[in-house]
Amino acid sequence: MKARSTAVLAVCAMLFAGCVAAVPCGAQTAAVFPEKCVVAAGATELDIAALFDRWNEALRSGDPEKVANLYAERSILLPTLSNTPRLTRGEKVDYFRHFLERRPSGEIVMRQISIGADIAVDTGLYTFHYATTGESVRARYSFTYRWNGDNWRIVSHHSSVMPEK
Repeated sequence: MKARSTAVLAVCAMLFAGCVAAVPCGAQTAAVFPEKCVVAAGATELDIAALFDRWNEALRSGDPEKVANLYAERSILLPTLSNTPRLTRGEKVDYFRHFLERRPSGEIVMRQISIGADIAVDTGLYTFHYATTGESVRARYSFTYRWNGDNWRIVSHHSSVMPEK
């Protein structure tokens, strides 16, 4: 018990000092889930907000592959303009291929960000502006990101058109 307490204190000290990008959560847990047990040291709300900007820039590129690259291999997309959940990379690319035809650009209206050890959630309202039609669509969104030791990847993305005009 004393050894575990010492290890926890050491990890906390390293995180507080900001001297590591990722640390194992504990010997017992790390042995069972070595690739999953990671702490995203130093992630701030600004860092997580920038992930939407990264996604929005990928949209503006017009390249569905570039957008799909931001999603984890095991992830779900519940898209704004389709009733079909997208689980595979190919399904996401297919959705974005059609979605990007409108030349969308997203704008955050309001958000709330929560950050955990290796998970961050950005939830709120955004508006899509479509360059091809001049139309704007208001929607609710949630992005759940997981830190994989090197980068944040989208593991869950839900977007739905606002029910009231």
